Amino acid sequence: MISVSLFFYFGIILAIVGSIATAWGPGVNDPIVRTFNTEVASIGVCLVLLCYNHVLALLTFLATTVIITLILFRAIIRLEEMGADV
Repeated sequence: MISVSLFFYFGIILAIVGSIATAWGPGVNDPIVRTFNTEVASIGVCLVLLCYNHVLALLTFLATTVIITLILFRAIIRLEEMGADV
C-alpha cells in the first residue's frame, strides 16, 4: 500500500518544479511548452488536494484547469494568427 504522505510530497515537488519550469525552464519562449509546464504544477496541486481527501476542491480544480487550458490554447492560436510575437 502506498503511503498518503508519498502523494503529498510528490505533489509538492511537482508543484514547485512545474512553477519553476514555467518561469525559467527550458522552452519558456514557446507558449505551448509553457502551458504544459503549467499543467505539471497543476497536477502537483491535484495530488496535494487528493491527500487531504477534499473531493469537491479537487473536482473544482480539475474542471477549472481544463477550462483555463482551453482558453490559453485558443488565445495562443489567435495571437499566432494575428502575427504577434508570443
